[in-house]
Amino acid sequence: MADLRIALAQIDTCVGDLEGNAESVLAWSRRAADAGAHLVAFPEMTLTGYPIEDLALRGSFRRAAWDAAVEVATRLDAEGLGALTVVLGTVGSSGEGRARVGQDHGLPTNRAVVIRDGAVVTSYDKRHLPNYGVFDEFRIFTPGSRPATLEVRGRRVGLLICEDIWQDGPTADVARLGCDLLLVVNGSPYEEGKEGARTDLVARRAAQVGAPVAYVNMVGGQDDLVFDGGSIVTAADGTVLAQAPRFDEHLLLWDLPDDGVARPGEIAAPTDPDETVYRACVTGLAGYVRKNGFRSVLLGLSGGIDSALTATIAADAIGGRNVVGVSMPSRHSSEHSKDDAADLAERLGADYRVQPIAAMVDAFESQMDIEGVTAENLQARVRGVVLMAISNREGHLVIAPGNKSELATGYATIYDAGSIGGFAPLKDVDKSRVWALARWRNAHAAARGETPPIPESSITKPPSAELRPGQVDQDSLPPYDLLDEVLDAYVEHAEGRADLLARGYDEAVVDTVLSLVDRAEWKRRQYPLGPKVTALAFGRDRRLPVTSRWREDR
Repeated sequence: MADLRIALAQIDTCVGDLEGNAESVLAWSRRAADAGAHLVAFPEMTLTGYPIEDLALRGSFRRAAWDAAVEVATRLDAEGLGALTVVLGTVGSSGEGRARVGQDHGLPTNRAVVIRDGAVVTSYDKRHLPNYGVFDEFRIFTPGSRPATLEVRGRRVGLLICEDIWQDGPTADVARLGCDLLLVVNGSPYEEGKEGARTDLVARRAAQVGAPVAYVNMVGGQDDLVFDGGSIVTAADGTVLAQAPRFDEHLLLWDLPDDGVARPGEIAAPTDPDETVYRACVTGLAGYVRKNGFRSVLLGLSGGIDSALTATIAADAIGGRNVVGVSMPSRHSSEHSKDDAADLAERLGADYRVQPIAAMVDAFESQMDIEGVTAENLQARVRGVVLMAISNREGHLVIAPGNKSELATGYATIYDAGSIGGFAPLKDVDKSRVWALARWRNAHAAARGETPPIPESSITKPPSAELRPGQVDQDSLPPYDLLDEVLDAYVEHAEGRADLLARGYDEAVVDTVLSLVDRAEWKRRQYPLGPKVTALAFGRDRRLPVTSRWREDR
């Protein structure tokens, strides 16, 4: 029996782009064949992109996806690659024979198909449909009921899809059938700390089946989800034998030897926790810009840390020359803020513009009786109008620099320069982490002999919206390190008022924070999409009613 060379193709796909996704499958299959692979595996729902949400319910989409799978099989065979076994995810339909996969009748399934010799030779429907966190698959798919294996060069390969290995039943079924390799195709979104949980899980399943496990995951941004790759192969004893880098498209090769002795292959270097969060934000923004047909982004540059980090993420995602930063000083704007904004733009190579707003604000105030918070909010909203006007005129995507701490507490003017636009790179990053990411990015640049992109004064000065003389954020909020601790407990871990008080937090701080969070749900519903990087992000993860009389401060 000869060695079996497998290739795990962790690639970036786009929902609904059947033609483009099929071309990617063909291109990476050719690369796998050129590298001597006998089996190449692609992530969950590669042909359709993932998650497809209610597109799954459209018969026209399922038919087109099936046609795309047939086209891939036909073209591979025509190119002399028919002997290559290709495993890829797509959408299927239940209730029909294999010859009629993809027809209108039947309920949609999350399917993996196996292509060889110009045809689909077998398929497997995902059995466990996640219905928690960001997942809503039970609503749109029907579960499969049967295990599946395939033969490649005399080896039996078990096949599972993502959530199936998080549950005991499917792996146990494969173990009973017996296999030389367990192959798992995945669309597992990124969240901080998840990589270790995946690796531990794969190791447990390898021990359960008594064979190596090959786990392939997708990469790229899709709306508010980020897929980080990190495809992995483990031995039956849990030893990591091969691992792909995170956030990059990659072809991971590994040989299943004929003598049964598993040997290590390529193993990517681990990444710093701050680097992984930063790269997730970059990947999310890059995917949203590219997949929605934009070429440039636009944001307000205040000289503060949030806009500085957001602009830097944008420059890393699409290039500094494609970032347009606008300074919009009012009568309260400090000189150092304007200087810091200009310095940042120069470091990034961004298109920097200055549009004063004092005259615009004066025009409003001459027509209306405006004072206090109303006047402060007016300045912020005028800035939003300016950005949207430039966006309409020039076609840039407006991005919002607001962070998770502000969004949680409602400490942002709705419809202003910090909350408008199509995407918010820092939406799931709290203020304390904003500073940490800025310091990491500057240190990363310095280590490579580059100029740090973020001016040091933007990191060290007290944060302020500068909507009135001498204003700083801590006039209205607890110190950010304390605020973020309470927010993490209340929002991400669902601890109530009594829990927080029992942990020793000051009663006044707890009541203030909980009240702010509860009252701001309506603002969060109107906030742009942003990449999920924590275990619980605002959006798909956390669904609370806007209209509610429940208050934790009772």
